[in-house]
Amino acid sequence: MNKDRIWCVIPVYNNSGTVKNIVEQCSNYINNILVIDDGSNDTDIIELLKDTNASIIQHEKNKGKGSAILTALDFIKKTDALAMITIDADGQHLPSDIPKFIDAINNDPDSLHIGIRDFNQKSIPGSSRFGRKFSNMWFKIETGKDCKDTQSGFRAYPVKLISQLKLYGSFFDFEIEIITRASWAQIPLKEINISVIYDSPEKRISHFNKIKDNIRISLMHTRLVGRRLLPVPHKKLIDKDINRPDLSLVLHPIKFFKILLKENATPMGLALSASVGTIFAVLPLIGLHSIVIIYVTARLHLNKIMALSIQIIYSPPFVPFVCIETGHYILNGCFITEFNFSDLMANWQIYFLDWLVGSLVLVPIYTIVAFFAVYLTAIKIQQKISDNEYVSNT
Repeated sequence: MNKDRIWCVIPVYNNSGTVKNIVEQCSNYINNILVIDDGSNDTDIIELLKDTNASIIQHEKNKGKGSAILTALDFIKKTDALAMITIDADGQHLPSDIPKFIDAINNDPDSLHIGIRDFNQKSIPGSSRFGRKFSNMWFKIETGKDCKDTQSGFRAYPVKLISQLKLYGSFFDFEIEIITRASWAQIPLKEINISVIYDSPEKRISHFNKIKDNIRISLMHTRLVGRRLLPVPHKKLIDKDINRPDLSLVLHPIKFFKILLKENATPMGLALSASVGTIFAVLPLIGLHSIVIIYVTARLHLNKIMALSIQIIYSPPFVPFVCIETGHYILNGCFITEFNFSDLMANWQIYFLDWLVGSLVLVPIYTIVAFFAVYLTAIKIQQKISDNEYVSNT
């Protein structure tokens, strides 16, 4: 395959100390290099890179990494390009891994290839490890698929397919959005093992704002989860029925039940399932609790058995009673002194507003308690199983 149809894109913002070296190294493996200067003010990028073969597009002001990649995509798709490899300008990624992406594109041009960073290094910050696990978890919820490194910026995008996606993120929230929407569109996600360099904190240049960017990413996950919950099919760019359910399981209920027990059965997955079950079990969804819980957990690829089981804890009369009393006090400034379960069942319409207000106040508390109770229990059980397996193998 002609490498002239593959571009290497390097978004840069105030990385004057590393970007030229990255460009020069990338030139050893690929002909077309496009640098997107996202409003840098630490140097003149054009002057800095005048001796390289890189094309340069400049933003007048900083618009975010996502906007820089979209600017590159808009430029590259006009060149009849096949793929676009993105690599960070801060020196974290090694350009020597580019041939891996070129080979992957040659073998599978319609897939989105993502570099999986080697995090088995002592220099990797704990916050980065947690951030990657957290992002991977939400990707699993939103798509039902696994990805070992959803935050990696070293990727190869199939230009023609990616150009058809509607994308809204402009900063670091872009990177989780594009792979999620690509998965919804049935674009295969393939993983490539890559190296990574993490300098000491005093040498590391990061433009990730822990407050602003975490808020942006959280809002993006909220948006993606909300879209996932809608009973509206996603547009498929590749016609593959990879998510078609196995209807034969209906004839094997025991096998089907075992699958339900194992789905998203990690400590975090079980804790999130318990949280979802708690939210909808506490709300006054009279007669609809189980239906709503099954629908939401199915859409979000959570453990249905855990979510339905946790619902039992919040069944009448105790939790509804507490919610009604709480809501009544908030609305009227006093508690209901004469109240019983039979009265609630017979006259639930009278107490509905109290129940709703009380549940909205108490559901965050119940949810947090359920999350940590299940998470810590699952961790303990998982550790016990690991210890038993270790003993049996020695």
